[in-house]
Amino acid sequence: QVQVAESGGGLVQAGGSLRLSCVASGRTSGVEGMGWFRQAPGKEREFVAAIWWSGNLTYYTDSVKDRFTISRDNAKKTGHLQMNSLKPEDTAVYYCAVGLSARPSVRATLAYAYWGQGTQVTVSS
Repeated sequence: QVQVAESGGGLVQAGGSLRLSCVASGRTSGVEGMGWFRQAPGKEREFVAAIWWSGNLTYYTDSVKDRFTISRDNAKKTGHLQMNSLKPEDTAVYYCAVGLSARPSVRATLAYAYWGQGTQVTVSS
């Protein structure tokens, strides 16, 4: 089993920044990627960003490109999501997840086997 824990959420004004962190622990030897998803009230969970170990490739949803940066520290099994120029529409619970295989897609929830409990990000206007 793999345990995933996020931290770093909070309340910030529009235009501000937050840095989310994610730590994976337990049997992490098979983990090949890490993703961030978010879910706003009344909406479905959506893909935000991902990083996969092979080739150190990163992926972003269009609405966060040039504002968010995903990174990882493989030695520490830790990942980060740096969020800049935050907007009220970024308000959501942010979930970190780790995956063993990038199937069917790095943007799909099915690619991620283990999930954290989520951390609230609130951006005020």
